[in-house]
Amino acid sequence: MTIRPLARKDESNTLILGEGAASIAVIRDAAVELLAMHDIAPRVVRYVASMQKWLITQAIVALHFKRENDVSCPPLTAGALIDIFAGQPVFSKNTLTAHLAEMRAYGLLVAQESRDRRVKPLQLSAYGQTLIRHWLESHLAALDRLDGGVRAARLADEPSLLARIHPMAIQSLIFDPAWACPPASVDLFVRTESGSNILHELICRLPTDLQNADEPVCLGPLHASEVSTRHTLSRGHVQRVFARARAQGLLTWGLPGNRGDLFVSPTLLWDYARWQAVKFEAISAAYQRA
Repeated sequence: MTIRPLARKDESNTLILGEGAASIAVIRDAAVELLAMHDIAPRVVRYVASMQKWLITQAIVALHFKRENDVSCPPLTAGALIDIFAGQPVFSKNTLTAHLAEMRAYGLLVAQESRDRRVKPLQLSAYGQTLIRHWLESHLAALDRLDGGVRAARLADEPSLLARIHPMAIQSLIFDPAWACPPASVDLFVRTESGSNILHELICRLPTDLQNADEPVCLGPLHASEVSTRHTLSRGHVQRVFARARAQGLLTWGLPGNRGDLFVSPTLLWDYARWQAVKFEAISAAYQRA
């Protein structure tokens, strides 16, 4: 199944998201689901709320599942995590090991028994597995909405699919520049602390009847204080992200001082839809292979 047509442009260069309102609903509802996970476990979801943290966290989870599927694969250790990114040294060893320690401190990882005292392997906790299952299930359900499939139901019937689908999808995504290096408009958000959540706050406000976007789309009023309160961020941080987006023409407000209705540009919507399509396509391909 090819998901890239989730976002395209017609002959007049007007943005068309998939087959219209149905695909808009998929994009918006996926953002709603991701924010709902944040509301349930805000301290935990912060580990995937920026591009850097998303890549590291998902690589850690993939290591766990690869080991679960095949005991000949290396266990989840700091060394194994460092080896994943060795060919693309975008993260320092200190950054990777610190991330592991933080995830363990918040109960996402637990120590695994080992006969070799020199090795200190970790594994995903039951709590961590519940969260990642919810993440994958929500994406499979979104794919089902696009083509009438039954992926989410199949995952519920065969829980072992999680350990097979996840590492294949993540292995594809973390080394795919189309995902790991988002378009500039998207990167402006996701490279910052909790920037993914800020971006999803915008997307989940898309109108339900939106068919195309050749002009800025009205999202209604949205204030920095509202976003900062929900995501436990400083108001100044959110305001700085909004200011950069406004300077790039990605966000505009109906009134001075970021007051009135907020409008999002076609550029940001187009880039976001194409970027998300990369993820959906990787998950769809991994599901078929699994």
